[in-house]
Amino acid sequence: MGKLHNLQGRLPYALLVAATLVLDRFTKVLIQKRFDLNESISVIDGFFNITYVRNTGVAFGIFSSISSPAKSLLLSLFTACAAVVVVTYSVRSPARNRLLQIALSLILGGALGNLYDRLAYGYVVDFLEFYAGSYHWPSFNIADSAISTGVALLALEIIRNEAPSRP
Repeated sequence: MGKLHNLQGRLPYALLVAATLVLDRFTKVLIQKRFDLNESISVIDGFFNITYVRNTGVAFGIFSSISSPAKSLLLSLFTACAAVVVVTYSVRSPARNRLLQIALSLILGGALGNLYDRLAYGYVVDFLEFYAGSYHWPSFNIADSAISTGVALLALEIIRNEAPSRP
């Protein structure tokens, strides 16, 4: 009964991973079907565009300028290893630690979303573009947002656990 309860306790987190992956895939497919490469529409003038770009690097275009046939494979292997680490850490941590499990679920869902793109296309579909004046934040996607949110929640969990106990 203990193992079944443990699995049931993890079901919401598995559903969060799945929901993140499905939302990421849905939005990327929608962008690919409705936009030409580098096509852009203004959503909030002077602040937010939807622009279809192909990111051959990692989050926010880091390493995009490196051109090597092995880059996509190496980035895919790194992402797969990171996913294994996240799953292992999640399973070894209590399911009742909601903040930690939500953080890890978002990181895993985002990592899997971008891994799918990299394996299927050799690049990641990005489309969210925020800017102010001439400053443009690098384009990103739902998976990147989930990873960033998960990392922020993970940092909050670490800080919360390191805070000294009050008498």
